[in-house]
Amino acid sequence: MDHHVYFWLKEDYKNDVDRAIFEQGLAALFDIKLVAGGRWAVPAKVMIRPVIDQSWDYALTMKFNSIEEHDAYQVDADHHVFISTFKDWWEQVQVKDLA
Repeated sequence: MDHHVYFWLKEDYKNDVDRAIFEQGLAALFDIKLVAGGRWAVPAKVMIRPVIDQSWDYALTMKFNSIEEHDAYQVDADHHVFISTFKDWWEQVQVKDLA
């Protein structure tokens, strides 16, 4: 299964230093053993079209071998460290899970 998360950062955290710290936090999520793979990214500089949403600052895509592993990840202590560390940085977060 795939787990997609889109982050909109508050303006105060859109500087180079804070972005680097946030990127380290995103990368650390892949050290959680339940995560089978994935990556984080910023919006690609593609041709703008009406169907393209580039309003977000970061996207996180994670792969899990099962829904059970995804659900265990949701309560994993290291996942909660990430949330606790950065939740005040987010203007908005959207999660989209795919079977």
